[in-house]
This record gives sequence, structure tokens and C-alpha cells, in this order.
Amino acid sequence: MSGERVGGRDTCPGCDADLHVCRNCRHFDPSVHNQCRESQAEKVQYKDRNNKCDYFSPVTVVGRAAPKADSAASSAKKKFDDLFKL
Repeated sequence: MSGERVGGRDTCPGCDADLHVCRNCRHFDPSVHNQCRESQAEKVQYKDRNNKCDYFSPVTVVGRAAPKADSAASSAKKKFDDLFKL
């Protein structure tokens, strides 16, 4: 989403998840007060839900894709089967 604005109601076209959430913001930091490095931002209770924070700035992560639940489950099953030669 380089160079694009993320609107308050925007969702991911692939999974329909909210995009304007604390966890997608460059200010999000679980190790600081209110989990936000922007000192003037209001506290947001649910960090993974849509919010109206004026300080939201989307973080860009390059080269990392979200794991697919089906492939992770099938991979775990294959490892289990290989372990016990089923």
C-alpha cells in the first residue's frame, strides 16, 4: 500500500479484514504505554478493529506474506504422519 491512503472503512480485498487498525500502524508498539508510540493519540481498546485514530500511518512490510491456515494445518499433519510413518 505504498503511497496510498487507508480509509477508515477500507478492508483487505483478499480476506475482508479491516485495514485502518492499530496493528497495521507504524506507531503500534506493544512494549510502550497504550501500545502506541504517538504520545498524543487517544487510547484504542481493540487494536485489531477498525478505528478513527488521526495519527494512523500504514506500515509497509516487504517480503512477508500471511500464512495460510490450510497449508499450515496440512504441513503439521504431514509432519505428524512422517514422524509416526502413518
